Amino acid sequence: MTDFGYTLSSEEFGPNELVDYAVEAEKRGYDFVSVSDHFHPWLESQGESPFVWNTLGAVAHATDSVDVGVGVNCPIMRIHPVNVAQAAATTAAMLDGREFFFGVGTGEQLNEHVVGEHWPEHEVRLEMLAEAIDVIRSLWTGEQVSHHGEHFTVENAKLFTLPEKLPPLVVSAFGEGTAKAAGDLGDGLWSVGPQGDLVDAYESNGGDGPKLAQLTVCVAESEDEAVDTAHEYWRQSALPGELNQLLPTPVHFEQAAEMVSKEDIREGNIVTDQDPQAHIDLVEEFQDAGYDHVYFHQVGDDQERLFDFYEDEVLPSF
Repeated sequence: MTDFGYTLSSEEFGPNELVDYAVEAEKRGYDFVSVSDHFHPWLESQGESPFVWNTLGAVAHATDSVDVGVGVNCPIMRIHPVNVAQAAATTAAMLDGREFFFGVGTGEQLNEHVVGEHWPEHEVRLEMLAEAIDVIRSLWTGEQVSHHGEHFTVENAKLFTLPEKLPPLVVSAFGEGTAKAAGDLGDGLWSVGPQGDLVDAYESNGGDGPKLAQLTVCVAESEDEAVDTAHEYWRQSALPGELNQLLPTPVHFEQAAEMVSKEDIREGNIVTDQDPQAHIDLVEEFQDAGYDHVYFHQVGDDQERLFDFYEDEVLPSF
């Protein structure tokens, strides 16, 4: 059984628009919505980046039944894990029994370096994430917590607002090593693309929780229009290697993305094919790879077109 979700793209829309889209997704029958957590957009053309916890509180209040996720938060630098623990607990309490998928990861320099701290290599960030998760779980017990670790210090902290049901703490992974660590650290796996090897690595290390992945698409009047829109607003997704984790500002992403052509977008990981079967086939690839939560990110302003297209042409196949 696969749950289907809708992406609230906080890089492309302001907070009130995101809340409206969450309400629309609930009306359309989506099982969950997931909002991205960014301090900066990737590209200047995307144009937005509201504070995710305000948005989550508003979504919780404006909707009634849809599950909610944040995909994903980085609790190691820009925001101390004490504050993240409180924010996530409050959000889960506001959802009043609905599922809240609390995604965490090692982050990107784009968002985290703004506080002036050194951006460490990935292995160190993974150590920091493991320690941050320990802090968060300790605070979620409702007990008073003091912690003097290698990366974080907590003194006499206690959370008084806690949900009846704690959220699953879902760890983001883009490589097999981190996916394996997710099996040990978290309650689920968060990734992109139908990468079954990541699911295998996660499950090989004891992971048995929800497995979430995003499918990025651009539904438009024609494939050419979809390619143009995706190239304008989401071309950074075609950058190779670890650039998405290492570049510090939207200006740097604009510069790097100059190497991305429209043909790269057409042949890349954004679905610009307007044939419904192309979308159906990819969703099936996610299912076959072992993902039980698949959510759809429509690039560009025309979100209504995605809602209609998927309602009429894609989701009935499932």
